[in-house]
This record gives sequence, structure tokens and C-alpha cells, in this order.
Amino acid sequence: MEIVAGCAVERTGSGEPLVLLHGIGSRRQIWDPLLPGLTGVRDVVAVDFPGFGAAADLPSAAGRFAAGSVEALADAVEAVCAALDVDRPHVAGNSMGGAVALELGRRGAARSVTAFSPAGFWGRGGLAWCRGLITGARGLGGAVPSGLVRTLAANPVARPLVFGPFSAHPRRTGPDGLAADAAALVAASGYADSARAFARLSWAAVLGPDGEGPGGLARTPVVVAWGTRDLVLPYRPQAGRARALLPTAVHVPLPSCGHIPFADDPQACLGALFRASARA
Repeated sequence: MEIVAGCAVERTGSGEPLVLLHGIGSRRQIWDPLLPGLTGVRDVVAVDFPGFGAAADLPSAAGRFAAGSVEALADAVEAVCAALDVDRPHVAGNSMGGAVALELGRRGAARSVTAFSPAGFWGRGGLAWCRGLITGARGLGGAVPSGLVRTLAANPVARPLVFGPFSAHPRRTGPDGLAADAAALVAASGYADSARAFARLSWAAVLGPDGEGPGGLARTPVVVAWGTRDLVLPYRPQAGRARALLPTAVHVPLPSCGHIPFADDPQACLGALFRASARA
């Protein structure tokens, strides 16, 4: 792991470059279930955004990438790619990271985009629900001792109640992974900035009826994959809005998957990733 442009970056594998981006309050390790299927065929660059994961406490997180907006985070990813000499990688992102991936595609900075439950296709109520749910989980995590969080993660009755909003099958992540994810959400110094920036995040305001918008996404191969059991950014109606605003994209439902779907069904998620890159 190295620090680049205020981000914590871990690079593995070989092949065409693929940049992986997490959601708000999350960390790069959410992609771990997919790595066995990726590192043999992709040069994988997994990123912790400034203010999140291993980059939560970096002084550079207070610099020019700290606004927490999709635009600022996309700037950070472009800076990482420039520093690593990675030109127009495939990009995949989840939630906030999915929105950043789409922004990179809109700029022409991505060879292909795979957006898993991307943020920004909400209505006013959906935005309030998302912010309230994640902020509530963050507050609860901060109020509960870390040892108890791990105990709850190991309890088959408590586990789906506590972690179910984010994963349809949290037991597949394991107690240690769930506890580490919860700790990352609590520790994320960039959370407040990004949550505030969400109020301005609306793809309907950016994209025209043909999905072009300034710079255009119609010329970038895009796959939008959405867990049908997503409780943070619910599949209905938000996946429908994404279909309407991105008519040239391929839209893939992920049955029985939650908001962070990678441990729920790694093979379906890999299929969405490779479907995007095959169109590039």
C-alpha cells in the first residue's frame, strides 16, 4: 500500500488497468471477494479516497481533494492515475465510488465504467433516506465499543439486523471484515464533506435525455449493476432512473444482492465488470 495524491492505493495483478473505488464511509477492502478473479487478468489499483480507509487521517486529505464532492474525488483519482502512469483505465465503483466512476467516464478518463448502485439517481426522498441511514449507522458504530461490534457481527441473529442494510448476506463477509467495515465508517474523516456534497449530486441535472451531458457518457462503455435487495439506494426506483438517464449503458440487476454486493455474489459482480471491459 502506498499514498498517492491523498489516497491510499494498493496495486496487484497484471493486465489491462482497472481502478476500484469504494462508497462513502467505506474502504478499498470491500473489493477483496473479487480479487481472485481479477488479479490474473487485470492490473488492479484499489483506492481509498482522501478521508476514508487508510487515508482517513492523512494531512493531505485536508488539501484540494477534501471537498468530498464527486468532482473532487474524480480529480484525486486522475492524480493517482497520472502518478502511477496509468492511462485511461477501466474503472469500477460502488455507491459514491460508482458516481465517481461515471464522472471519470463523462470526462473521457475511463476506458470503461462499471457502476455498482451508483449514487446520484435518487429523488429528494431517496437522498434523505440514504444520508439518514448511513449517518445513523455511523453514529451507532461510534457509540458501541469495538469489541461489541465484533460480537454482534459474529451473532447469527444480530448480524443481519445490524449489517443487513449494506449486505444481503453479511455472514459471507465474516465477523472480522464486518467489524473492520464498521470501524472504517466511524473513522472516516471525509464523511461529513462527502455527505454534504451529496445534496448537489444529481445525474438528472448533468445528463441530457440521451445520456450525453457535458463531455458525454454515451461514448464510454458503461455497465450499471444494481443489487435487487439494496436498502441504501433501493433498486426501485433508482435503477429505473439510471436506465432513463443512461440509455446507451447496459443495465444489470444483481438478484439477491445488497448495496455492497461483492461478497453477496462475486461471480455476478465479476460478470458485470468483464461485460463492461469487453465493450471497450
